[in-house]
Amino acid sequence: MDANTSTSQNLQTGCCIVGGGPAGMILGFLLARAGVEAVVLEKHADFLRDFRGDTIHPSTLELMYELGILEEFLKRPHQELSEVGATVDDLAVTVADFTHLPTHCKFVGLMPQWDFLNFVAEKAKLYAQFHLRMESEATGLITENGRIAGVRANTRQGVLEVRADLTVGADGRRSLVREKAALEVNDLGAPIDVLWMRVARHPTDPNQTLGRFRAGRILVTLNRGDYWQCAYVIPKGAFTAIQEKGLPAFRDGIAMVAPFLRDGTAAWKDWNDIKLLSVVVDRLRHWWRPGLLCIGDSAHAMSPIGGVGINLAIQDAVAAANILWQPLLNRSAIDQHLAKVQKRREFPARMTQAAQVFAHRRFIKPAMARETPVQRLPVPLALLQKFPLLRRIPARLVGLGVRPEHIRTSDVNR
Repeated sequence: MDANTSTSQNLQTGCCIVGGGPAGMILGFLLARAGVEAVVLEKHADFLRDFRGDTIHPSTLELMYELGILEEFLKRPHQELSEVGATVDDLAVTVADFTHLPTHCKFVGLMPQWDFLNFVAEKAKLYAQFHLRMESEATGLITENGRIAGVRANTRQGVLEVRADLTVGADGRRSLVREKAALEVNDLGAPIDVLWMRVARHPTDPNQTLGRFRAGRILVTLNRGDYWQCAYVIPKGAFTAIQEKGLPAFRDGIAMVAPFLRDGTAAWKDWNDIKLLSVVVDRLRHWWRPGLLCIGDSAHAMSPIGGVGINLAIQDAVAAANILWQPLLNRSAIDQHLAKVQKRREFPARMTQAAQVFAHRRFIKPAMARETPVQRLPVPLALLQKFPLLRRIPARLVGLGVRPEHIRTSDVNR
């Protein structure tokens, strides 16, 4: 828009949430449901982005049950994983069995994230206190007397200023909010990146969702019905070297791990069909400052190992809503409660990241360095094969996580 025709808009709200991902949308929904005016700013025009995390964990499905919307949600197209396995060369093992979880849904749901977010938006819009503003890109924070008082954003109509009792950064691992707030980041390091791609699925293909390890290559194949969503693990910064070898060589590498994918990879036209996820594992030292709170990847970026990043982000949102809804509704002092959110959620983030860093160093890196076939399963996988009861441990860590949250907010419509 031409600068001469742009306008300035001003809003006042209880909570302004930057980022319309899972954490931001769930927090906005729960606060509005409790009667708090909540504005969610999403910079894109819609939620359609490929290769976001598409897993809906049992703990998230349990939250939907507590909200009374699970039955309707499960009518949306999705796949259900009751167990997850792995193959090391030609040796197979079931890694996690979700059928024993103490939840209503004993499976991990697979659904495109845009469908999940659209569903949450539909439910949130039933509350007059919920305001979702698409194409609203945050550009800076409003500071008054040393306190964050709101957000500035660019919209198609011009500059928008949202003043809020609380500003929440839920804008992901490249968070503008945490950058502008000058919050200190502790980088834990990640030795891998991940290439995301889609491959057509044929009726003769296997059904399993698996992690596949072969000859120094690691490939995760998620069965999405008519296609495979694949994650190919590479050493940090290696994508350029892979591109230099050419797309045919990359296809051969994929087919070496999963031969049944060869025909499907022929549909790739160029490198635009392959998306790079630069893996980051980091955590804020302080998740808040007066008037401001960060949650989800903005507070603690996770590795894709286990697909638990979305789960943690949603759990953060639930905990934040549980702790903050009454002070926000009463417009009482909020800052003293922000530290409670970090205290509640920092331990789960630390434990999960510690497990991911351990897996990077002890399993992923050695597997990527291995060039010869294995004759027997690594000890942890061998134990899972011999003692099926042990499969409940990774199922609980992945499916529920550390310290799962529950809905404690009220519902103004009831």
